[in-house]
Amino acid sequence: MRKKRRIRVKRWSEGTKIPLLPNILTSASLFGGFYSIICSMNGKFEVAAIAIILSGILDAIDGRIARLTKKTSHFGLEYDSLSDLVAFGVAPSILIFKYSLQPLGRLGWIVTFIYLICGALRLARFNVEIRSFKSTEFNGLPIPVSATFLCSMVLFSKGIGLRLEERPLLVFFLALSMSYLMVSNVKYPSFKEINIKKARAFHVFLYIILFLILIAYRPRIMIFSIVFLYVVSGPFNLIILKRGRASDKKRKIDTEPQTPTNS
Repeated sequence: MRKKRRIRVKRWSEGTKIPLLPNILTSASLFGGFYSIICSMNGKFEVAAIAIILSGILDAIDGRIARLTKKTSHFGLEYDSLSDLVAFGVAPSILIFKYSLQPLGRLGWIVTFIYLICGALRLARFNVEIRSFKSTEFNGLPIPVSATFLCSMVLFSKGIGLRLEERPLLVFFLALSMSYLMVSNVKYPSFKEINIKKARAFHVFLYIILFLILIAYRPRIMIFSIVFLYVVSGPFNLIILKRGRASDKKRKIDTEPQTPTNS
């Protein structure tokens, strides 16, 4: 008789250490997503958008702190992914549906589900490819950036008087675009190569102050503009790269010596 193959499962033990500070920040990010859902259901769309943006800031901080303190763990990675799915997948899906896409009926909730499932696929692919790609780039648009774009779009439209709730087809197109970019192979800079420890303290301090001044001057416009530039940088760099390769190939063909033909 065939012997049944035993699968060893690594069990949770009481002595397993969990990094405290990064996971507290992850929990705070998760709460931001949960609070955003509550606000969206009650029609407080601006508050819901701000909650998701704050979750994005916390998500960026917890990863940086975990790397700086060398407190990364498999538990933290999985917990962070689950938190991201709620904060940057479920919460923005509900926000854009309640804010603008609900009049489209079935088409509205279909596109929000497409966004959600693309976000889940983006997170799953990131966990699988985390050691396959260079740490200096992301393969596809990160889900926190996608969520921040949609949320900053809500705040931006309110700031300039553009009634996006009356333009569901525009929001429909933007949600589909974010969905595609998340699961695409378009490369985006991760900024992980920036070493804060080795950087000059004065320069870091100066850049942070300038950045905060820009945000404080016109927060609705500046946040949207910064995120928009990052989102379009991926396709723009891809187009430039393809054109560069095409011109190099053409130049190579032109410089190759042609063999004479007998007439």
